Amino acid sequence: MLRETVEHFGTPFHLYDEQGISDTCAHFNETFAGLSFREYFAVKALPNPAILEILQNHGFGYDCSSLPELDLARRAGARAHDVFFTSNNTSRDELAAAVGRSALVNIDDMAVLEKLAELLGGSHGVDTLSLRVNPGDAKSANAFLGSPRDAKFGIPTHRLAEAVTRARELGVRHMGLHMMVASNVLDVAPIAQTLDILLAHAGMIHERTGVVVEFLNLGGGIGIPYRPTDRAFDLAALSRALRSRLTEWARTRRTEIPRLCFESGRYITGPHGVLVTSVVNRMSKWREYVGVDASMSSLMRPGLYTGAYHHITAPWIEDGISHTVDVVGSLCENNDKFGTDRELPALAEGDTLLIHDTGAHGHSMGFTYNGRLRPKELLLRSDGSVQLIRRAEEQERDHFSTLAFPPDGIPAPPRGLRPDGALHEATV
Repeated sequence: MLRETVEHFGTPFHLYDEQGISDTCAHFNETFAGLSFREYFAVKALPNPAILEILQNHGFGYDCSSLPELDLARRAGARAHDVFFTSNNTSRDELAAAVGRSALVNIDDMAVLEKLAELLGGSHGVDTLSLRVNPGDAKSANAFLGSPRDAKFGIPTHRLAEAVTRARELGVRHMGLHMMVASNVLDVAPIAQTLDILLAHAGMIHERTGVVVEFLNLGGGIGIPYRPTDRAFDLAALSRALRSRLTEWARTRRTEIPRLCFESGRYITGPHGVLVTSVVNRMSKWREYVGVDASMSSLMRPGLYTGAYHHITAPWIEDGISHTVDVVGSLCENNDKFGTDRELPALAEGDTLLIHDTGAHGHSMGFTYNGRLRPKELLLRSDGSVQLIRRAEEQERDHFSTLAFPPDGIPAPPRGLRPDGALHEATV
């Protein structure tokens, strides 16, 4: 079917597997069955309505961080607390939109909490609120997120009690905590540590304010095995570790187990996408290069993050003598590389390559530098059919569309006046 898809649609394109995504959703739900929990899919990972509808069929909510993502979730059928709005440096318009749609708002800073107070204007219009925590603990440093002390995200722990008290003044009755200090990890420990930290702060908040923290959001740090030699994340082991901690915490404090939330994106859809691209040039310089018709504008991770890896295969070339090559795009940037020092068979113009595990943070991180436009997205349906779910960007309809607008501007100031309205010295 892949060969027919390439012939029909042409390359490049991202192709997603509906059955694979659905199976992962079902596995996630089964693994945490019996716990009070919900997965809020990180819309930023794969913001396409056709994908969001698959996730909603499994009872998932949506983690959103912007106005367009809120609209995408709404179009997929999300209502009220189906949406966990986790934004940072949040504007008044974004906050108003999230509150207006009764989303579960995650407050990232005291300044945003005060914006919420202004928005409510004395009314008690928000029943439930989450606070994002910045633990400020260097031991929580992560290769992709860095040290929390250097991060722009979250309320410092020493201000949490103050934030809870302020939220109660605004009429908030149900409180939760959110924290994400791990990204793309394949070990259970960092996610379990996140829960430990949140439970400790939930206890502190109760002791200082009397408020019971009712839900905990562990973020979306669960990783996937990008390299063939990587082992898959043990979701069952994570479930056991979290259950044990939650049960013991509730027993010692004689309270109910808080509801558990995740905002996984990569784990849910990442392994179920490939970027399909064709060889444009086979080049010999100081290194050997395979140039393809996709660029970093279609898949930014390898160029953005040091050490980020995507496996690359040639599906229709029989095994033979391998060649060490760099697989590159056409941008005027030297980091426009999908892979370096890769062992691939002899490739020629027109050959097809698959760049694996692009089902999250692939197309969604795209951009249009050099006028290299973003490719189409396709969905392999469970019945074996292939559906176009996003067309490729086009020069006139998309790239140049913002150059067509009604004339607008500000007239020049009267002669003899500076732009700020003051008289020039020569005219005085």
